[in-house]
Formats: sequence, structure tokens, C-alpha cells
Amino acid sequence: MDISETANSVYSLNFGDSPRTLELASVPAREISALNADTWLLSPPCQPFCRMGRGRGLEDTRSAAFIHLMNLLLEVRPKRLILENVEGFFDSDAFALLSRRLDETGLKWRCYNLCPTQFGIPNRRPRIFVAASLDGVTNAPFPSLEPCSISNFLDSTEDANLYLSDEIIARHGPGLDIVTPESRRSSCFIGGYGKRLVGSGSFLKTQSGTRRFSPREISRIMGYPPCFQFSQGLSLNNQYKLLGNGLNLVVARWVLRQVL
Repeated sequence: MDISETANSVYSLNFGDSPRTLELASVPAREISALNADTWLLSPPCQPFCRMGRGRGLEDTRSAAFIHLMNLLLEVRPKRLILENVEGFFDSDAFALLSRRLDETGLKWRCYNLCPTQFGIPNRRPRIFVAASLDGVTNAPFPSLEPCSISNFLDSTEDANLYLSDEIIARHGPGLDIVTPESRRSSCFIGGYGKRLVGSGSFLKTQSGTRRFSPREISRIMGYPPCFQFSQGLSLNNQYKLLGNGLNLVVARWVLRQVL
């Protein structure tokens, strides 16, 4: 279930199943129960827990779906739950509500603060994960790998349209996070990467100039398989938005293995 028709169309293309375009803040308990889902995977909107979203937590209207699901948790009671969010979630009233609900439902849980750099990936994307299960959570050691170079994730053929003009470089250059193919780090790519420049992610400097990373390159960095596809005709900005709102699958897979 997701409120984004764009996200649902891409999911359907890649997995064959069509998610329901639905506002989770109002879905009744009987509909959740009818799914017989033994595992809940949650990634609530991050704006209520980050600086750009003013950090209003549960008072933010974008937390309505999370609050509703926390109330349903007492009634539906899945066997497992995995939640992902930005680091600010950990110190929020939403985390306090989640931990209380997990205890009330008898789910044993652990909280992880993980970044793709720990998994050998040259990208900073620190996230909080909460893994909960009736059967308990494993106590596996955290990965600790050295990031490889960005060159491992680049397209063999570049898109010339991704290069920034000299005017943009002159105006925003000092504020841009610029990396090279040899770099072993890059900044977190956010949903506004296609529109914003400063603070939206890294830019790649090559012999031809400085450009944005392509959606395909970002998807590789985030652990998406080669078979992953975007819907035909989906705009570049929408591709960036979906990736920026997504998960690093390498990290998420490690967390899932702690309860499955």
C-alpha cells in the first residue's frame, strides 16, 4: 500500500503485483487483518523527523498514517516488523510510541543506526532501522567494510544532458559536493536531486565537466539489481524522487536477515 501512484506503477512493473494506492491513515483494521501479513515493513515520511521538515514529530500531519498503524498494531499483531527512517527518528516522540507498542505486543526488538559505507558502498545515507520479531532478533556483528570507489557504479556511456552548465557551476560551485570516479564517498541523494543543487547529493567531476549522477548509477549505489526498471516515459525528476525516497537495499537486506 502506498499513496504514490508513481511508486506503485514502478513496483508493479518490477514485481508483477499492483499495490493499492491508499492513504494508510484511514485504512480500517479489518483490511489489514484480511491480508494475513506476518511481517510489516514501514518507511514513514521522514520530514517530521529531519531539520528540513522542522522536526515536529507526531504533531506533523504527515505522521498520521504512522500513528494509525501504531494503534492497529495492538489489534492486528504481526509476527515481525521492520521500520526505517532518518536518524532524527530515534530521538522523537514517534520512536517512543513505537517502542511502547512493540513492548505491549510482545515483540522483541533491536534498533540499528546503519550507513551504506559500513557495507563497502561509497555513499553516506545513515538511517535508523528497528527490527522486531516474536521469535527474537539475532545479535549479528555490524558490517565494517571499507568503501570501494565510485567508478564501480558508473554507466559505461554518459548522458551529456546530465552535465551542469558553466553558469550553474559559477553560481553554485562552492556549495556543491563534487566527487570523482576515484572517490570512495558520496553524499546522500534526496528526492529533490533533480531540482535542487546544494545539499541534494553529490555531483561527478569528469574530464568533460561536472554532472549529475544518472538514475541508473544511483540505483546501483543503492543496491538495486540490474533488472530493475522505471516505468516507460517516467520523467527524470520523478526517477530521482523515487530513488531519494527509497532504501539502500544492501542495508535493508542485512536488517531483514536479523529477523527472517
